[in-house]
Amino acid sequence: MSGIVAQTINTKRLELLPLHVGHAEEMAAVLSDPALHTFIGGSPETPQALRSRYQRMTAGSPDPAISWLNWVIRPRGECYLTGTVQATVCPSDHGPIAEIAWVVGTPWQGRGIAGEAARGLVDWLSRQPVHTVIAHIHPEHRASAAVATAAGLTPTDEWHDGEIRWHRSIGR
Repeated sequence: MSGIVAQTINTKRLELLPLHVGHAEEMAAVLSDPALHTFIGGSPETPQALRSRYQRMTAGSPDPAISWLNWVIRPRGECYLTGTVQATVCPSDHGPIAEIAWVVGTPWQGRGIAGEAARGLVDWLSRQPVHTVIAHIHPEHRASAAVATAAGLTPTDEWHDGEIRWHRSIGR
């Protein structure tokens, strides 16, 4: 499998911009609310810690068969960021699988940003060599379940680390 590279994704109201280390300072503020970690664990990172993590992420996976794809979310025509979306594309017996995730800062939640960003990401992935899109969502995280539904994923009976696996096949 050849590596997939993140490209700018445009939706009706958003631009998903490939992640750069320079986004760390602003994203540390966007992701600073401890409530964002209720379902995903961990705690807010300092700008320095986030910069270090972004350096590792943008360097790419050490496994050439795996693509780490990360974007920041920016409303069109604005100069501020509201969150992130990501996809990890891995080979499987049935073709490449993309595991996706998203997070939107507390001040911008409830505006459909995560749903639109996730739909834009899945639409973009459907034009890449990807067979299946999955997400893992805590069973009590109704907002993330709504985002997954908006992106065309459906819940399965499979569990992974206390989360429900959601799935969408990409028709070719």
